[in-house]
Amino acid sequence: MTDGVELALPVFLATHLLLAEVILALALVMALSGLDDLFIDLVFMTRLAGRRRHAPTLESLRQVPPEPLAIIVPAWDEAAVIGAMLRRLLRDLDYPAFHVFVGLYPNDPAGFAVVTAIRDVRLTAVVCSRPGPTSKADCLNHLWRAVLAHETRCGMRFKAIVLHDAEDVVHPQALHVHNGLIPALAMVQLPVTPLPDSASRWVAGHYLDEFATGHVKDVPVRAALGAAVPSAGVGCAIDRTLLGRIAASAGGDPFDPICLTEDYELGLKLSALGGRTALVRVRCPDGSGVIATAEHFPASFDAARRQKTRWLLGIALAGWDRIGWPGGAADRYMLVRDRKTVAASLLTIIAYGVVLLAALDLALGMTVFARAAVPPLFGPTATLLVNFNLALLGWRLAMRAACTAHVHGWREGMRAIPRTLVSNVINATAAWVACRRYAAMLRTGTPLAWDKTIHRFPSPTA
Repeated sequence: MTDGVELALPVFLATHLLLAEVILALALVMALSGLDDLFIDLVFMTRLAGRRRHAPTLESLRQVPPEPLAIIVPAWDEAAVIGAMLRRLLRDLDYPAFHVFVGLYPNDPAGFAVVTAIRDVRLTAVVCSRPGPTSKADCLNHLWRAVLAHETRCGMRFKAIVLHDAEDVVHPQALHVHNGLIPALAMVQLPVTPLPDSASRWVAGHYLDEFATGHVKDVPVRAALGAAVPSAGVGCAIDRTLLGRIAASAGGDPFDPICLTEDYELGLKLSALGGRTALVRVRCPDGSGVIATAEHFPASFDAARRQKTRWLLGIALAGWDRIGWPGGAADRYMLVRDRKTVAASLLTIIAYGVVLLAALDLALGMTVFARAAVPPLFGPTATLLVNFNLALLGWRLAMRAACTAHVHGWREGMRAIPRTLVSNVINATAAWVACRRYAAMLRTGTPLAWDKTIHRFPSPTA
């Protein structure tokens, strides 16, 4: 060896040994997380996959006499989409008894003008008492009060409250599903189907994979294990009586205005009152798929990161402080899975970095320090764990591709495999920003704001 190589050898050996320990620890943690995911897959395959015999049919649900349903839509700064959404909803919904309440703000004249230009007796514009943006939960509380006022004024009572957002494409038969299953179910969540975006196959496209995996496999497994099913915030109907009980227990308003993910917590609250919550997949008689809520998701990296940051803040970080560990063993297990998302996202990016460092270490060991007595980077235990993790990775990619293909076709299923890298990067950056914002909130006491994303609605020809 040259003198320079001999001088660098102690540094290389020290970093080499440290990297070996990091690899072993990281491989062990990822193996434990992978076993957790594998358990969910095994429950799905043994208890749920292919079992549709007991699923309700649209024909049977349409036989239930239709009762009045209220649709509430919070709409801060949504002038670009709310008009098209409402016109399509009012035109296409195949249901005789519903009323739509849209939450607006006094400092959003464009949104107010768009909504009030739609002349339909089934539509009520509700202006919040404070300028926007407040929180989405605050807007929903104003809509709840408007629902109560409408009931008093008309001398009637709604059967259920249906939550939607300003960018939602609502299935024409959706209300028949909600009406047919409530009050046997306290909350009926329909699947959410992101719309493919040919201009954003990778960023917007990764939502196709995540929602397909979640709503085909993960959420049904929650219900199968006896855990509460959280609301997705759209395509979700709640029993009016139980929502009233939640409101009464909270002083009149059912949604906590300081909560960023009021929809997620809603399912847990309903379960605590003894109500059953479920994601329901009802197939269309024409074979076109399931009755679901469709919408465009963010197409840019920054918009997707902002949305994921809000979700992680509300569910995994602030939600931990707010709700603790309620429910039984199944609920707590699912809360662990929800809250491990932040750590898992960051560990995935760390793993990418460790792979690059390991490749550099191996290259240096075979070239610059080839004649030095360097111990192996991967010991027997680390080798076993790494191979096990690679096998689990292959399994997870196959399951992800299968779920996406089931909902969106085989081409999107194939894209789901390389799109996992995009998903991991977005989730990791969102986790990092969420941790920073949460730390700032704890340090300053400043409440988290409603950081909404810009929405799109499909064109009439789409």
